[in-house]
Amino acid sequence: MMLSRRPLLLGAAAAAALPRFAIGQTDQRPSISIAVQKITNSNTLEVLREQSNVGERVFFSSLWEGLISRDWLNGLGPVPGLATEWRRISDSVVELKLREGVRFHNGDVMTAEDVAFSFGPERMFGTTQPTAQGRTIAVRGDIIPSPAARELPVEVTGVARRAWPALERVEIVDKNTVRFHNATPDVTLEGRISRSGSEIISRRAYQEANGWFDWARKPVLTGPYKIIEFRPDHSLTLAAHDEYWGGRPPLRQIRFLEVPEVSARINALKTGEVQFACDIPPDQIGGIERDRAYEVQGGTILNHRLTCFDKNHAALTDARVRRAFTHAIDRKAIVDSLWGGRTVVPRGLQFEYFGDMFVSDWEVPRYDPAEARRLLKEANYKGDAIPYRLLNNYYTNQTPTAQILVEMWRQVGLNVSIDMKENWSQILERGDNRAVRDWSNSAPFNDPVSSLVAQHGPNGQQQQVGEYANEELNKLAVELETSTDRARRKVVFRRMLEIAEREDPAYTVLHQNATFTAKRKDIRWKASPAFAMDFRQGNWGA
Repeated sequence: MMLSRRPLLLGAAAAAALPRFAIGQTDQRPSISIAVQKITNSNTLEVLREQSNVGERVFFSSLWEGLISRDWLNGLGPVPGLATEWRRISDSVVELKLREGVRFHNGDVMTAEDVAFSFGPERMFGTTQPTAQGRTIAVRGDIIPSPAARELPVEVTGVARRAWPALERVEIVDKNTVRFHNATPDVTLEGRISRSGSEIISRRAYQEANGWFDWARKPVLTGPYKIIEFRPDHSLTLAAHDEYWGGRPPLRQIRFLEVPEVSARINALKTGEVQFACDIPPDQIGGIERDRAYEVQGGTILNHRLTCFDKNHAALTDARVRRAFTHAIDRKAIVDSLWGGRTVVPRGLQFEYFGDMFVSDWEVPRYDPAEARRLLKEANYKGDAIPYRLLNNYYTNQTPTAQILVEMWRQVGLNVSIDMKENWSQILERGDNRAVRDWSNSAPFNDPVSSLVAQHGPNGQQQQVGEYANEELNKLAVELETSTDRARRKVVFRRMLEIAEREDPAYTVLHQNATFTAKRKDIRWKASPAFAMDFRQGNWGA
């Protein structure tokens, strides 16, 4: 298989083309360049199509903004965004007051009509309808999808219903007030409003675009920077949006450069061609920081690395084989050897910022090779070949982690071989040889609905692509989404963990993810506990 290894163009000509800390005659703000492993997976800039770790870095908080924002520099909790305040009307309705004077990148003032359109059928849901308990919910007769709604890519409507399975409509109360009406009770509505995929777009710009893909390559948004040029698989150039409601951006221009190789990203930093190099593996941090002109920032983030199973594969239909996979993994050895102890083995697919919903006494399956061998013998596994699909270091340390996992699985009798792919479409492609793959799961808001349900429940990616289904888990997912009994919700969540991680594994958690960014030490900038990079006022100095 051929993998793209386009080198970073060095030399005088290339250096002249790259933005540096230039001083313009009329604009004294600096321009910067950032070397990233990848800009987007889908070659679009539409958040409903590009739900990814790499997309988060370039989208938030530079371009896309929602009504409720996340505090990117202080714990990722909810803070006012394009809405200044919100309140509960009922178990299924939330009212928000819009911030006045917000301007889109095309100069238009944001209105309640833009907000309602952002969550409408033409842009988000297409012809899909809100669902609960596996059935379609009747909607008001006057809500009729336009013909344009039928033209949305299926990936867009799939993500929309993953984020909003039961959203019925957004009501315009007055020019500065909107109400979200859910078809079922939902204690997480505020979290859904703050999550990725719930950002606001310009209605006029969307409707005037020459088709969906034309829009998706240059969306018109409200963030502090606007799109100047997008060259898929190469670069993304942003310029300051000087009418930004949050104050004049501190940078004149930001350019993200796609540089797949770690060594090339580090070299570009040291030669001054870029000011930031992202996705630095832990074993490179010491070498970078030996030069006192540079530093590496970062750490653990609200994202877990997983191995996912396709239970339809002949060798994985028996849950005991998948359980054997989970017991054969020495997760601590991976954290210690590849991450230098800079991350941790979490308590399954959950995060402490879930608060009262965090199941503190839960653990990932124990490392127990003897139990793995016993399960394989009981399942009568005969050494059938099991392919393991992965990308080449899309995730930090992805390939070396895979090599270690294959050896751990081999030691208990599992015949697993790496099947390297070039893109996510190949990873997810259905077929008899889809069995095991890599993935990661984030928690866009502080409730397990945002991770376990959104990714592995009835509307989650694993079930949307046909890898996994479990009848009890699906019923519990609906209960977790619709129940207002918080004590009962925690019981339900624990049972879902038991099913998805122990009894009928959909995945197994490897470790909490971490991200590290190298930069010049004289730049006063703080990394957020996320992939996102914040370049707004208050987080820049040089």
